[in-house]
Amino acid sequence: MRRASALVVVFAKAPQAGRVKTRLAAKIGAEGAAHLHGLLVERTLATVLRSGCGVVELHGSPGDHTALRAIARHYGVILRRQSGGDIGQRMARAFRVGLRRHRRMVLVGTDCPPLAAQDVRNALRLLQSCDAVLAPAEDGGYPLIGLSRSSPRVFEGIAWSTPSVMRQTRAALAALGWRWRELRALWDVDRPEDLERLRASGLMHRR
Repeated sequence: MRRASALVVVFAKAPQAGRVKTRLAAKIGAEGAAHLHGLLVERTLATVLRSGCGVVELHGSPGDHTALRAIARHYGVILRRQSGGDIGQRMARAFRVGLRRHRRMVLVGTDCPPLAAQDVRNALRLLQSCDAVLAPAEDGGYPLIGLSRSSPRVFEGIAWSTPSVMRQTRAALAALGWRWRELRALWDVDRPEDLERLRASGLMHRR
């Protein structure tokens, strides 16, 4: 089967009150946190579609949630269900399946409003000459990872949701002997103090 050029996958939780952005709920309430999360999902989808880089899919958890179905329908993208396991296992499976059908794949989360269409374009361009691309986050994680080859070892032994994620991922790539490049550092919206930065940025008012 001939593989298409590029795939961009958005990993998203459903905007369910009490299950997303729980650290923000103390400041804006569970419903407010869920609403913000939904807006971030939509912003991320709009960003990757604006990049014009290839096929776009929304991978949801749970994948059959009404809100995610509505978002996927509105933006005209395929909605798939994330597999089971921790975030690393789910990403590993997404890459394993995606790279069977596409030569390059970028996966992004939805917590990073400064992510721009050009970041996605840059990632896919760099993947033409390297094995992996990452956009480091200021909190030690990464909101974007791109691969041109698949291995579960990229995602094994990572202390997810800690400041060690990026450092441990670099070590995993080095152990594999892969070539990787890094994009500009970005910031996430996870903690109450991030809300003021988000408001001041004006990013949620731009489409």
